[in-house]
Amino acid sequence: MTARRPLRALRAEWTKLRTLPSTGWLVLLTVAGTVGVGFAVTGSLHYAHCDSPCTLDLTKLSLAGVRLGQVGIVVLAVLTVTAEYSTRTIQPTLVAVPRRLLVVLGKLGVLAVVGAATGVLVVAGSLAAGRATLPGNGFTAAHGFPALSLADDVTRRAAIGTVLYTGLVTLLGAGLGLLLRDTAGAVTAVLALLYGSPVVAMFVTDPTWQHRIHRFAPMDAGLTIQSTRNLAAEHIGPWAGLGVLSVYVAAAVIGGLIVFQGRNAR
Repeated sequence: MTARRPLRALRAEWTKLRTLPSTGWLVLLTVAGTVGVGFAVTGSLHYAHCDSPCTLDLTKLSLAGVRLGQVGIVVLAVLTVTAEYSTRTIQPTLVAVPRRLLVVLGKLGVLAVVGAATGVLVVAGSLAAGRATLPGNGFTAAHGFPALSLADDVTRRAAIGTVLYTGLVTLLGAGLGLLLRDTAGAVTAVLALLYGSPVVAMFVTDPTWQHRIHRFAPMDAGLTIQSTRNLAAEHIGPWAGLGVLSVYVAAAVIGGLIVFQGRNAR
């Protein structure tokens, strides 16, 4: 009976998530927004306008929409956690599953799967958009730009990394939702964390501090995983950047869990 409790918690959280009216729309918004931006970016490029030698990172540009599209999945993650407080359904949840750790793990497990699945759709759509637009704009194998393919090691790494990135920012939203228990506050906190550092870096004139901000900012560091060319110019390595994002996620989730364990269900 005890072994079935985690499965029951997962099943309960999945039922709640899939019955939320906003779930499907926010996943659709994430995918459509990301693919749409990627399509617009790759469609605006043309080999004839590229400096010689052309060093554009087409994989990274095809996946550029993640910077904007991630907002949808972040909002979904926050809502999944905070909606139960606004509707007071957290109390029956804890009556059904008294062990709070199982409640949290159930939410995180379901959100991680949904976030990663959304990431798969995002990557597939973005790369398909790139394959459809780039050859017609002169980015062909004859010019040193073969079609985007997961058979290519660095493209595959960027694709897998983007799926992981999407899953991680989903958990970041959930962790801050647990910590703050307020939808508007948690969404604001996540977006400030993701987008605030790049904005600050724009106003910093010292190159050393600019480098440090980009190197340790969760979004800039995490999305380095998408880079496939000129890696030496990046502020941090691809997998190390994803590791930086993971530290932020771990801090948010652990902090949220501690607060959830100690607070009353009100």
